[in-house]
Amino acid sequence: MPMWQIYHPENAFTDEDKKEIAQKITGIYESFLPRFYVNVFFQALSKSNFYIGGEPTDDFVRIVIDHIARAIKDPVEQKQFLRGCAHILSPYVAERGYRWELNVDETPFDLWTLNGFKPPLPNTPAGIKWRLENKPSSYDES
Repeated sequence: MPMWQIYHPENAFTDEDKKEIAQKITGIYESFLPRFYVNVFFQALSKSNFYIGGEPTDDFVRIVIDHIARAIKDPVEQKQFLRGCAHILSPYVAERGYRWELNVDETPFDLWTLNGFKPPLPNTPAGIKWRLENKPSSYDES
């Protein structure tokens, strides 16, 4: 499950911007993951709650991506992924004059559940069902 947390100055994004960004982020994953796996959280911070280098700021955007149960091991794919992220974010961040930083954390598959279910492996019958139905459901884990 990709979880994107976008920390940003107040008023950096309109509601429409947020929807567009979330849809574009979901588009990165939708060919191989159920859409409901993709979470995008926008965290607006006032200048008095956003410090970089010990100084308050209102020109910085911080993106933290947690890839839960999936990892990008190949250095070429890592580079492609980061370029894809920059392509999505640049019109909303860099092109608007914001400084920004992004990192990806990877959480092991064994430490993840959805609605109390252990998610099925990709391309298994249950995994395909979850993707097609776009929701978790019970299945035989044996």
